[in-house]
Amino acid sequence: LTFPLLSVTLLVSFGSSMLYGYNLAVVNSPAVHIKAFYNTTWARRYGHGLAPGPLTLFYSLTVSIFALGGLVGSLLVGLLVERYGRNGTLSYSTLLILLAGGFMGFSRELGSPEMVIIGRSITGLHSGRCCLGCRAVHGPFLMARSPAHSQGTGEDFIFPMATGSANLRGFLGLVPSIFICLGVFFAQVLGLPELLGEDRFWPLFLSVVVVPASLQLLLLHCFPESPRYLLIERNDVCGATKALRQFLGTPDVQDVIKEMKEEQRSLSSMEMVSVWQLLRDRSVHWQTLSVAVVNAGMQLSGIDAIWFYTTIIFENAGIPVSQIPYTTVGTGAIEVVMGLIGCFTIEKLGRRPLIITGFCTMGICSAGITVSLLLQTALPWMRYVVVACVVGIIAGFCMGPAGIPFLMTAELFTQSHRPAAYIVGGSLNWLCNFTVGFIFPFLQMSAGAFCYLVFCSICLLVALYIYLVIPETKNKTFMEISHIFA
Repeated sequence: LTFPLLSVTLLVSFGSSMLYGYNLAVVNSPAVHIKAFYNTTWARRYGHGLAPGPLTLFYSLTVSIFALGGLVGSLLVGLLVERYGRNGTLSYSTLLILLAGGFMGFSRELGSPEMVIIGRSITGLHSGRCCLGCRAVHGPFLMARSPAHSQGTGEDFIFPMATGSANLRGFLGLVPSIFICLGVFFAQVLGLPELLGEDRFWPLFLSVVVVPASLQLLLLHCFPESPRYLLIERNDVCGATKALRQFLGTPDVQDVIKEMKEEQRSLSSMEMVSVWQLLRDRSVHWQTLSVAVVNAGMQLSGIDAIWFYTTIIFENAGIPVSQIPYTTVGTGAIEVVMGLIGCFTIEKLGRRPLIITGFCTMGICSAGITVSLLLQTALPWMRYVVVACVVGIIAGFCMGPAGIPFLMTAELFTQSHRPAAYIVGGSLNWLCNFTVGFIFPFLQMSAGAFCYLVFCSICLLVALYIYLVIPETKNKTFMEISHIFA
């Protein structure tokens, strides 16, 4: 792992994954101010304010439209990377953030709630192209086959690594997840009343995303294009050699070039599988089902409800309003710590123990929230149990479900099936994200404390499925994994 390779990994995660995390949590603390803006604007236009139901609907749309933009963006990743390359795709996508920041930043001055919703959808489009798409965009900056996985399978890794660094696959694979946690944490810190948490600052709070995006746009040009993209897709041997020398920090890159040429020949004779063909291919039926289960379960676990509506959850639990911002920041700090622990232990403990433990922890804590809310009238101290359960859900998520589903998608398929598998997993990921973000306020109003039992059931069922069906994929070839599924 060289300094240039680590630098580009951190830079792309900083301007992509971190923005995804920031946009997940940024609508949480200013929820009251945004709703008041919507209500005031509606009254100015039509002479009366919004009823609670329509107001909740508008705010839920503002929160969840981010995921619909992400879905569209994730479906465009392949076409954009093929045309503009990894570096170019990231650069053009950054311009979307600048546009979104303008929409959201000037929305109140122009009295337009629509601009907030449009800005949120554009940030989602960027995240779809660069964050979940970061597994197909930022990862291949230095994709090369590893000896541990080159036994005739023609596999390449979705995560940035140099040849022979298979032991770093899990670590580097979770780096984007760490930056997602950091993005959530920064949104929570900036949402404090002493910073941007006041009513007059919420448009600026939403548009802060332009700062890391601008830094990424400026610094990204200090790095060359992906060597793999240059050689395999553009047949630019000289450019790939120069880029590899910069990334690896050594003039002797002929072995890597030879591997990439072998991969190029392999890919030229390989027919890529479409989504429809993947769904009909019985030889990978269990792998496809597993990708669908872990990706859908990742979002339906309730983590999006925690990120989007932490303030509302704590208010319902009876936490004093003045203490909620600081309690939220505390949960964010624990989230970062647990993400780091998962990142540094994944290669020692493996994928299965971390993701199963994570989902089980989330399920138990979701049930704990229900019990605590039901008992808080008789036992006022139960409000602190709710906080502990929220922390448990976040810790469980960062422990494994945050990043391992993307690793599994890469490790369960050969290159011919992998793009289609990522489309299936990514589409389910974004659709479930939208579903939770949109319906959770209504689910909470109708089911009350029992709404968290839905998330509890999903988490425990996904954990059971992984335990019974999905094998450990650490240091295994596709053929070994396929044999286990058979």
